[in-house]
Amino acid sequence: MRAIFIGVSSGAGKTTLAAMYCRHLHRKGVAVAPFKASNLSLTSVPTRDGGEIGVGQAFQAAASGTEPSRDMNPVILKPLGKGLIRLVVGGEARGDVSKDAPMDREAVMAEALGAFDRLAGRFEAVVCEGSGSPVELNLMDRDIANIGMMRERRIPAFLVGDIERGGVFAALYGTWLLMPEDVRPLLKGFIINRFRGDPSLLGDAVANIERLTGMEYLGTIPHVALMFPEEDSLSDPAGGATMEAFISNIDSLLGIAVENGLDIGRMDEISSA
Repeated sequence: MRAIFIGVSSGAGKTTLAAMYCRHLHRKGVAVAPFKASNLSLTSVPTRDGGEIGVGQAFQAAASGTEPSRDMNPVILKPLGKGLIRLVVGGEARGDVSKDAPMDREAVMAEALGAFDRLAGRFEAVVCEGSGSPVELNLMDRDIANIGMMRERRIPAFLVGDIERGGVFAALYGTWLLMPEDVRPLLKGFIINRFRGDPSLLGDAVANIERLTGMEYLGTIPHVALMFPEEDSLSDPAGGATMEAFISNIDSLLGIAVENGLDIGRMDEISSA
């Protein structure tokens, strides 16, 4: 089993949705591991195998009932200011990158793929998380965590949109439309996050997105006041949540989402195909 959660933007809910799906699979008895090919963040968590990974992947590992490892987040980009970014691969600093000294994308992509393959060899399922938006036009040729992983490992994708920000249907369709044609068929379904109200009110809009894109509507995640770590460098890295509180909140959100119609069974079918 494999799947990747990508978002129409940073903060759309990829970290939480990936953690929730990891939790669902773990509770089903599936050996599952989280994975994010690259993170842009100053904050990380040390692992017992001598590496470091993003905070989100550490929480996702807890939701999966497994020990965090460096392979779960093989590449971390740490902004240093003045256009410099420290490149960390497999827990080891590999120097600084900048406009004048760009990252060797192919070498770093190979490292990320190796980490993913090792996890896929150890676990029954790998649940991936993308980074930011997959269709930033000035970054797509350098992408690792979104299009890069989808293209190289043909990973089916669930697209997450945050309706709280407004314009969610334009964002869903626009993301699908801008995806390269060779990976567009991997966009299998979409999820609307942070929805307030009755999901039946979305009726015609949801049907139109399905018709325009061929993606399946998999349901909504209700807007609830729960404590989760935030993605990348958007806010306090732990979101004010302890690991125990996070797991409790994930269990609660999973139950609420399924009650509200999230088609997690269909997600299992897509991930297993």
